[in-house]
Amino acid sequence: MSFVEYGDTIKNGDTAIVFLGHESMFPVKVQHGTVTQTKYGVIRHSTDLIGKKYGSKVTCSKGGWVFILHPTPELWTMNLPHRTQILYSTDISIITMMLELKPGSVVCESGTGSGSLSHALIRTVAPTGHLYTVEFHQQRAEKAREEFREHGVEHLVTVTNQDVCKNGFGVSNIADAVFLDIPSPWEAIGHAKSALKAEGGRICSFSPCIEQVQRTCLAMEEHGFTEINTLEILLRVYNVRTISLQIPDLGKASEDNSSIGFDSSNPSNQGSPCTNLQQGTVQFKSGVPLREMVGHTGYLTFATKSLF
Repeated sequence: MSFVEYGDTIKNGDTAIVFLGHESMFPVKVQHGTVTQTKYGVIRHSTDLIGKKYGSKVTCSKGGWVFILHPTPELWTMNLPHRTQILYSTDISIITMMLELKPGSVVCESGTGSGSLSHALIRTVAPTGHLYTVEFHQQRAEKAREEFREHGVEHLVTVTNQDVCKNGFGVSNIADAVFLDIPSPWEAIGHAKSALKAEGGRICSFSPCIEQVQRTCLAMEEHGFTEINTLEILLRVYNVRTISLQIPDLGKASEDNSSIGFDSSNPSNQGSPCTNLQQGTVQFKSGVPLREMVGHTGYLTFATKSLF
């Protein structure tokens, strides 16, 4: 099993995603003799998972069923254990595009955190690219190495435990792009410039506070970066649901009544079918925005290393 190479069959030691629904899923490490509890009953790894194809429907002990999915960076972002606050697919997608990443690219990242962005970067630069990721916290760095090894991508990533603001990324003049997600990114701009290739490259800094953005932009300008711009990505979700609306009354019934001298005030006309007409309704599908939406997550600042 690898996050960058699709496997057809579930094997012992794989990381798989147990899918109960779009709002309910979780990762599981497949192991002989192990069982996993769900609200639909027990899943026995030896008989229910190992040897089955990814995407299979598995019946649990209580009669309910789940799907077993092959892991992807997108699914991992939704299910990973949180060691830090993470980036989600909304920001990740614009980061990979604006950094102009492709297979074979070399990327420097700090900090590694929970590895949400790291897995997406690895998948994007595979099979010939490489990710150099720096994490200040020793335990988080060790856990990241362990996960990359379990996910079959350790040959595509180098994890370093050090302070990027003091010691840099440990590489020079090889990176196509640099990503910073640290409390004081302005202190690492010089090291980012050193890590980028001499012929140029792209940099991105993620910061939740506008004061951090201001200081980072000033540092980028001081180090000769150009095309500096900051943006914020907001996701607005729409629900598709059935709407019922009344058919509009265009006045035809009133015209017909007046043409025959109909007088609704006349007691003899009370209860007439014309006065009890039920206006019809029509149903159709419509996209309706949610009453609440995810607001501010962070600011993304992009820049290009100048050749001069």
